[in-house]
Amino acid sequence: MSDDTPDEGLIKGEDGITRCWWPSDLPDYIEYHDNEWGVPVDDDERLFEKLCLEGFQSGLSWLTILRKRENFRKAFCNFEIEKVAAFTQDDIERLVLDAGIIRHRGKIKSAVNNANRALEMQKEFGSLGHYFWAQEPDESERPDKCDYATLRTLGKTERSTTISKDLKKRGWSFVGPTTVYAFMQAMGIVNDHVEGCHHRAIIEEARRNFKRPTG
Repeated sequence: MSDDTPDEGLIKGEDGITRCWWPSDLPDYIEYHDNEWGVPVDDDERLFEKLCLEGFQSGLSWLTILRKRENFRKAFCNFEIEKVAAFTQDDIERLVLDAGIIRHRGKIKSAVNNANRALEMQKEFGSLGHYFWAQEPDESERPDKCDYATLRTLGKTERSTTISKDLKKRGWSFVGPTTVYAFMQAMGIVNDHVEGCHHRAIIEEARRNFKRPTG
């Protein structure tokens, strides 16, 4: 990784591409930053997966979860909502012993609980995508750009706090405002690539072309 950092919050890689600072020079993190983070998603299983994994991340780094993601997918049936919702106590005990994932009983039980809440949400709204994209901040709530200082200090927003409260009322767990905001960033509901990052414009174009789900 080059020492050339053109602006605060940005870093230029050996490939000459300027990115947000957080992937550093880690190949798997760079791959995630370049090809996933911020790309708009409407697929319910991917949305459910991300919410679950953000819950497992609580108190840990996303890189830790990212490097175990394939293990999580295997353990949780690729996050097929109906299958996870049907997990029994025996399944929970099995997962508590699975060294490939985060063996936190509360978080494992939360994933099963949230799968059942997701089924309820699908019945009410037609899809998780419809529910979450209906929460997309409007132009007045979004800054003209996302700079380093803003991104480092945000953590949560008024909108993510509102969503978190609503999810908790619906019985979801491990969905605090910071977790919800990280989910919104990753799923493209907001574009928080730092101003000057090569991928900010790519994500903004993807968001412009993205058809918001309506049911």
